[in-house]
Amino acid sequence: MKVMVVGGGGREHTIVKKIKENKGVTELYALPGNGGIAQDAVCVDIGAKDIEGITAFAKEKQIDFAIVAPDDPLVLGAVDALESIGISCFGPNKKAAILEGSKVFSKNLMKKYGIPTASYEVFDDPKDALAYLETAPIPTVVKADGLALGKGVIIAETREQAVNAVHTIMEDKVFGKSGDHIVVEEFLTGPEVSVLAFTDGKTMIPMVSSMDHKRALDGDKGLNTGGMGTVAPNPYYTEDVATECMEKIFLPTMEAMNAEGRTFKGCLYFGLMLTADGPKVIEYNCRFGDPETQVVLPLLESDLLTIMQHIANGTLADAEVKFSKKAACCVIMASKGYPGKYETGFELTLPENRSHIFVAGAKQKDGKLVTGGGRVLGVTEVADTLAEAIDAAYATVKTVKFENAYYRNDIGQKALAAEV
Repeated sequence: MKVMVVGGGGREHTIVKKIKENKGVTELYALPGNGGIAQDAVCVDIGAKDIEGITAFAKEKQIDFAIVAPDDPLVLGAVDALESIGISCFGPNKKAAILEGSKVFSKNLMKKYGIPTASYEVFDDPKDALAYLETAPIPTVVKADGLALGKGVIIAETREQAVNAVHTIMEDKVFGKSGDHIVVEEFLTGPEVSVLAFTDGKTMIPMVSSMDHKRALDGDKGLNTGGMGTVAPNPYYTEDVATECMEKIFLPTMEAMNAEGRTFKGCLYFGLMLTADGPKVIEYNCRFGDPETQVVLPLLESDLLTIMQHIANGTLADAEVKFSKKAACCVIMASKGYPGKYETGFELTLPENRSHIFVAGAKQKDGKLVTGGGRVLGVTEVADTLAEAIDAAYATVKTVKFENAYYRNDIGQKALAAEV
């Protein structure tokens, strides 16, 4: 079977490694992939947003199955384009991907169908937003409507920060057209939980829960990033919480999308806050999270490609989906300065056993692997307990060498404290 994975980050490297476990895969391509993915798949220099190039390549190579992993191509309709030429796909179509593509859409959907989330207001005019902020409760959260590389959310702890957020997003257009509309929403407090779920629009199967670490610096300080590390499972996500989420959030979301004529097939990501009033949705993503994927998929004992094919065929209820009872920890190694300015081009030295090293930002240069992004790679280890997984991950981190390497030293500590 010829399989193609669209994307080129750590999430895609994790997916590629998992797909390789299926013995039926004869050819595996990554578009565009990266220098690390090149160890596990044939990388093709076609950008993830080049829908025309992706479909032409798939047709030329007679691809049997395509996995569209990142948000941009999903929102742009990559799955629709591939399916239109007869290629079976994993991932939501354009109509369903709007769940992540527009925060205004997702908030209005939750309000319409009674799915618990933060209270909010939507604004198309910065003047109206600024007038509202004169009396709005502080802290508050200001969100660009569209995709913004995970950076379109500003937590404003003062009124001045909230006003600046409106200027930055709506007037300065730092996120382009994604800032044409904004959502200003209630600031929620409580433990955060990420839950990825397989769904074909009829069946919903949540994966192992995880805990992300968004801030750049130890102690959850510094700027928000795409994620500096993850652990799974999340100790705050108890069986009782899981049951409540399934009844009040997961299934209602699937059914709401069906009712809107936007059946969602793929991986649906639920970003949750466990508030004093119960679990609430902070955000939806229309794909595997990054770096949540790097701890969730290593715990998957069933065959990923088979599950994805069942989802594409609408037969998820017939699939075996089994996860290990072990724990996983992923530490992101980044370029010093990320998410601000940073230098690239430094040679990477990796340990011999790279089974759980997922490369995000690196390229091949003169036969060597060199850094090529802010988040360079993720180091994941699996163990019987979370404490053991954390220790093992940091031990492996010490065997990875590149100039200007930076990583947080406290990934998983908050989760460990919750276990006590």
